[in-house]
Amino acid sequence: MAATAQLIDRFQRAGQGQVFAFFDQLTPAEQQNLLSEAGEIDLAEVEQLNRTLVAKTAGAVGVDLEGLAPAPYELLPANGGDAAAWAAAKQTGEAALRAGRVAAFTVAGGQGTRLGYDGPKGTFRVTPVKQKSLFQIFAEKILAAGNRYGQPLHWFIMTSHQNHVATEAFFGEHNHFGLDRARVHFFRQGRMPAVSFEGKILLETKSSLALSPDGHGGSLRALARSGALDVMERAGIDTLSYFQVDNPLVRAIDPAFIGWHLIKRSELTSKMVPKAYAEEKVGHFCTQRGKLIVVEYSDLPMAIQRETDAAGKLRYLAGSVAIHMLDRDFIRRMGQSAGDAGVALPFHRADKKIPTVDATGAAVKPEKANGVKFEMFVFDALPFATNPLVIEARRADDFSPVKNADGLDSPKTCREDQLRQFARWLVANGVSLPTDATGLPAITGEVSPWFGYDEDSFAASWAACAVKPAIVDGYYLT
Repeated sequence: MAATAQLIDRFQRAGQGQVFAFFDQLTPAEQQNLLSEAGEIDLAEVEQLNRTLVAKTAGAVGVDLEGLAPAPYELLPANGGDAAAWAAAKQTGEAALRAGRVAAFTVAGGQGTRLGYDGPKGTFRVTPVKQKSLFQIFAEKILAAGNRYGQPLHWFIMTSHQNHVATEAFFGEHNHFGLDRARVHFFRQGRMPAVSFEGKILLETKSSLALSPDGHGGSLRALARSGALDVMERAGIDTLSYFQVDNPLVRAIDPAFIGWHLIKRSELTSKMVPKAYAEEKVGHFCTQRGKLIVVEYSDLPMAIQRETDAAGKLRYLAGSVAIHMLDRDFIRRMGQSAGDAGVALPFHRADKKIPTVDATGAAVKPEKANGVKFEMFVFDALPFATNPLVIEARRADDFSPVKNADGLDSPKTCREDQLRQFARWLVANGVSLPTDATGLPAITGEVSPWFGYDEDSFAASWAACAVKPAIVDGYYLT
C-alpha cells in the first residue's frame, strides 16, 4: 500500500492527480491495472513535452526548410555507381556475417486493421502460392542467410502491448519456423500517454490511461530498455539490420548494405529508392546545415517535391523506405529518455481525437481533436549519427509494402511484385518465361527463401540443380 500511495503522490505533485480521480470506485483488479499503467509513465518527460510541444499552439511551429538540399547517396552500379566499391562492400558484409556480427531487427507492433485483418500484421499471409505469413518469409530469409554464411543469426522483434502475446503464441504454434528459439527475442514497444491541450494526462476509461505506441523511433529506446542491446553485446553483435514488418520484399540480410555501413564507419546507414512520382508519400532524404535528415512528404511543399533538375529528373528523388543499418553503441546512445543527459530522439506532436472520460467518468468520443499524442521517428537519429550514409536500392528488389486492403501497397500489388521478382531471377538464369510490359509473368509461382532470398542465392541454387525444375503454373521452388 505504501508503494501505491507513493505513486499517487508523485502524480499529484506533478499536477497529474486527475489520473486517480476515480480510483476509490474501482475494483482491486481495475486499480492494479491503473497503477501498472501509471508506473510506465516518466512524469519528468511528460512535463518537458508539455513545456516544449503542448504549450505551443497547434500549427504555430512550422517546418524549417532553410538551407534544404537533396541528400547525396551511393548510386547503384547500373545507374553509374562505382562497381568496384559495391563489390568491396559486399565482400565486407559477407565477412561480417561469417563473423556473427550482424542481427536482424523487425518492427512488428502493428495490427492488420487497415487490411481488414484481425491479428498482428506479421501473421498476415502474403505469398502467391503457399500463402506464407510475413513472419514466415522473414524467418526463412534469416535462416537461409545463416546457412549460407555458416553463422546462425539472432532476430530481434519489437511487438506492441496490443499484439505481444498473440505474436509469441504464433511463433510457438509454428515452432519458430525452424529458428533456434534462443536466438529469437521478443520485446514490447514503449507507450506514451496522450494529454489534453492543457497538458493533463487523459484517461481512456476510469481504470486505464489513454496510451499509444511511441512511434517507430521508440524502437531505439525499447532495444535499450529491454536488454536486447546487452544480448547483442554478449553475442558479439555490433550491427543491426532494421526493417518493418509490412515489407516482404525487403532483403532482410543484405551483404552489400552491411558492407557499405562498415566500410564508411557509419553509425546509421539507410536505403533509398527513387521516388516513383513527385506525389509519392515517402519521406525525403535531405541535407540541412551540414546534417543528413529526412523530411516527411507532409512537411515538404508540393512545389519543392515537384522540382526537377536539368535532365528532367526529380531533385528530391531519394525516398525513405524504413530500411536501415544501425550500430549497436549508437542505439544505446540514442535510446535515452528526453529528460536524460546527452542526446535523445525528439518527440513529435500529433493532435488527435482521443476517446476519454469526462469529470463524471462518462465516456467521451470526440468529433474533433481534443488532445495530443507523442511519437518518435527512427530517421530523426540521422543528424546525431557519425558518418550517416544513404545508399540506393532498387524498388523491385527491396520495397513492396502491404499497408492497404486494396489499391496501392495492397496484398494484390505485393503479390504481383513478388511474381515479378521471381520471374526476373528465373529469366536471368536462362528460363524462358513470358511477361507483360511490367514484368508480370503469365503464370503464378513462388520461390522459397530456402531456394533463393536474393539474386545471388537463387543463382547458386539454380546452378546446383542437375535437373532443372519445371516452371509451370503453380510452381514452388524450395
